Amino acid sequence: MRDDPRLPSSPGFWRSPVRGVRFTAVLGLVLLVGVTVLFVTGLLSYAAYNPDLAPVNDMTPDKGLLGFYLFDWPTDPHWLYRLTQGVHVTLGITLIPVLLAKLWSVIPRLFALPPVRSLAHGLERLSLLLLVGGGLFEFVTGVLNVQLDYVFPGSFYTLHFYGAWVFFAAFAVHVALKTPKALRAVRNGLDERDLPDALESPNSAPPTVSRRGALWFVGGGALLLFATTVGRSFDGLRRTALLAPHGGADPGSGPNGFQINKTAAYAGIDPAETGPDVWRLVVTGRGGTVRLSRADLDLLALHSSALPIACVEGWSTSDQWWRGVRLRDLAALVGHADDPPDVLVESLQRRGAFRRAALRANQVADPRSLLALYVNGEELSPDHGYPARVIVPAAPGVLNTKWVARMTFGDL
Repeated sequence: MRDDPRLPSSPGFWRSPVRGVRFTAVLGLVLLVGVTVLFVTGLLSYAAYNPDLAPVNDMTPDKGLLGFYLFDWPTDPHWLYRLTQGVHVTLGITLIPVLLAKLWSVIPRLFALPPVRSLAHGLERLSLLLLVGGGLFEFVTGVLNVQLDYVFPGSFYTLHFYGAWVFFAAFAVHVALKTPKALRAVRNGLDERDLPDALESPNSAPPTVSRRGALWFVGGGALLLFATTVGRSFDGLRRTALLAPHGGADPGSGPNGFQINKTAAYAGIDPAETGPDVWRLVVTGRGGTVRLSRADLDLLALHSSALPIACVEGWSTSDQWWRGVRLRDLAALVGHADDPPDVLVESLQRRGAFRRAALRANQVADPRSLLALYVNGEELSPDHGYPARVIVPAAPGVLNTKWVARMTFGDL
């Protein structure tokens, strides 16, 4: 039954002449580099949320030892998160054709009999199962989060975080087992007829494309996805990002005509709450509490910073010119003149994640960190956070809280 060419467990069932060790090895080495970069930039993205700072920032509270590497996220360079998350999402989308081609190339192995020949072979098969399942899960959930604002039940952050560790653990085992063979295959070629688990079919169909042509096809698909995604982070190329959210024309025009994630309407902002006669910013610290109107804030010393907005979805803006009150000056108003502490920022928004977010002391102390009142010379629009929003260098967009209502400086 194993050799029945009608069954997928038979080598004769898989007749494509494209499959072969060298073809698979080239794809595997590309994924070796690409997936490693994806994993590292994903871990950096998680660290950027400052999950150990306060429960409101921690989307995976049971991470345990998996959070061993976390560190205080820096504010320099100010484009750091724009770079790391842009690379993470753009590279992830670009690698989709490579991943699919790699999975296609090794399909015969998934049906090979007997399923386990030895303990080492059993461990390899288990790692392969976790590798394939974990890889598909990570890529599918990542793309859905980018394109559709996520549709899976449960928290994207939690599922993607744990899924990444499962996938990468299997990936590391697979790499340790297969990299020497892959390097030999690429450098010298291998005679597949001498391999007990050869990918080359013993009864190949007539070729319609060479292996080199197939690699060019996969590379062309990856290049196409790259070209229609990368523009999301560059003003002059934004219209080319056809497959990326926020990739069309900038929303609106004028000083506020740059990308947003959620609108005031989506966040449930009632315009009556943000009027100059109604809205007040409540600032609390060890020295007490002050309540500031928009006019009061305009009377304080205002400063300017040129900073981008960078989102976990991978899109970003160029540097916008923000003007407002330094966070460290607000801390000084409530008794923290010499040692700006961490701060908890609360928004008026009623819907969406990160209605409350915490920032570290180093982020508060940075002179470029502002409670912004203006952008590009004009008052903030409602969608950009009027009457006031936070803007911090190198921080993920969701930590740059819009429609700020309260700021609490001190122990969180």
